[in-house]
Amino acid sequence: MRKRFAPSSQAFRDTAVAASFRGSLDPAGLPPSNAWRTARPVLFDADWQGKNPDPHRQTEVCLLWTPEFLYLKFVARYRLITVFDDADSNGRRDKLWDRDVAEVFLQPDPAQLSRYKEFEVSPNGFWIDLEIANGALHHLQSGLQRRVTIDKAKKTWTAELAIPMKSLVRQFDPAAVWRVNFFRVEGPIEPRSYSAWQPTNTPKPNFHIPERFGFLKFEPTRALKQQKAKPSKSEQ
Repeated sequence: MRKRFAPSSQAFRDTAVAASFRGSLDPAGLPPSNAWRTARPVLFDADWQGKNPDPHRQTEVCLLWTPEFLYLKFVARYRLITVFDDADSNGRRDKLWDRDVAEVFLQPDPAQLSRYKEFEVSPNGFWIDLEIANGALHHLQSGLQRRVTIDKAKKTWTAELAIPMKSLVRQFDPAAVWRVNFFRVEGPIEPRSYSAWQPTNTPKPNFHIPERFGFLKFEPTRALKQQKAKPSKSEQ
């Protein structure tokens, strides 16, 4: 018998998959904890050049989707937390990247290489959302929702985001393939830790290299399986 092999992991190294979500949201408007188990996690702990892995700063990212929202969950191990102590009343903070953050860059239309969205969240729940167009930064006003918790005993912080699809695309198509990258920044002063899922390979830390982004696919909604009706006694 011919031996069967599992698919090579190379096929998954540059592709993140968002699992479809069809359940009820929790009181905060986010997926319940058990929903994230259906998502295949993305893991990274190396720097922006793909070097110097640090398991104590590993980041795990999971994604879920509905036609209305893209949900992300970051679980970030940390050595030291450094955050701003001031922000707008709604938690928005300019230049949030100057302190610890987890980031996602989303490019729904890969044909427009110089246009993409940037979302950042900090360990104390501050956030920023931006649209990047030809190198210029614009406030996105996405309507982002978030929840952040810190587990000091495990030295991890967790951020859950709900991003309205209407802030990303005019009409969401789950068959489309987006470009995406995930990043972390940690540390109060240089040299800081700059880690990336897909390395940008620049001489100095620079996350804004869209041609280095990976791919984001949306898992199809699972169709309900029809149960086969048992034959009646008259049919047996």
